[in-house]
Amino acid sequence: MAQSPDNGGSHGGLYDSIKGLGATGVAIVRTRLELLSTELAEEKERFLTQLVLGLAALFFIGLGIILAALFLTVAFWDSHRLLVLGALTVFFLGLGIAALLAAAKFARTQSKLFSASLAELSKDQDHLTPRP
Repeated sequence: MAQSPDNGGSHGGLYDSIKGLGATGVAIVRTRLELLSTELAEEKERFLTQLVLGLAALFFIGLGIILAALFLTVAFWDSHRLLVLGALTVFFLGLGIAALLAAAKFARTQSKLFSASLAELSKDQDHLTPRP
């Protein structure tokens, strides 16, 4: 009577191997995406630093514009001071409202980069991981 060779207690054999290979592939892709996500977070920090420096520059430029507006007002003090003050006020308020609307639109369209992809890859990895 011939005995069948023992396959080491493996029930699926080839299927479990393929499943394990798939799980390894998904794990590799997930690791790469996590690395990319970390690099993007570092780039975000760099961008925020540039943003703060840019805002500081805008603040000082804005202060210069205010001083220029005051200079124009004083220069036209005897003839058209109210006209100059009114025109500059409308101009600056219009620019401020436009910038506020643009900032609000930008804040609403911000996305969560790669969060859905990482969640899906995690599900794929769970489905492909061989179970004992």
